[in-house]
Amino acid sequence: MLLVDVDGPLNPYAAKPTRRPDGYLTHRLSTPRWQAAERRRPAAWGMPYERLRPLRVWLNPDHGPALATLPFDLVWATTWEEEANDYVAPVLGLPPLPFIAWSSPRPEPGDGVFWKTPEVVAWAEGRAFAWVDDDITEADRRWVGAHHDGPALLHRVDPRTGLTAGDFGVLEEWAAGLGREAGPARVPGAGLIRALPGPRAG
Repeated sequence: MLLVDVDGPLNPYAAKPTRRPDGYLTHRLSTPRWQAAERRRPAAWGMPYERLRPLRVWLNPDHGPALATLPFDLVWATTWEEEANDYVAPVLGLPPLPFIAWSSPRPEPGDGVFWKTPEVVAWAEGRAFAWVDDDITEADRRWVGAHHDGPALLHRVDPRTGLTAGDFGVLEEWAAGLGREAGPARVPGAGLIRALPGPRAG
């Protein structure tokens, strides 16, 4: 399985607002979760209600085919939850995917461990998985190593660039390693992956 976050890996939100990364298109999305959060924010701060603004999202249409060609079953691991199927998947040309429904309130594992990490491990139930997210740290890798029985790759993606050819290469190599242990694996299409942009300096 490949667990995919949206904000960071697919939407490079940390890039300079005035410089959209190469290959990305701008989308203005107003999802129910975004609307609810925007309505709560003024009330929490004691501010008057203002007209809701859509969320600016940068998406690269090449990411959909590249993800679909990898030898993984894709799963959303994003706070967008089912809304990733409604708003992100169609833009990328992906079918509706399974998604992790996060607990509320969010867990607090402590020791610098990302709140998603225990949820991901519980959802995987010992199955091999790769996970791409911009909040992954060594603390999460240690936690997964201590609490997950199967193979796992926790790969941090730079939220300034989103997924790059280098990131796809890491995923390919890890999947190939699993394939050598378990038998022949489906070979992904390298042409799609090479077409993706590399990391930008700065």
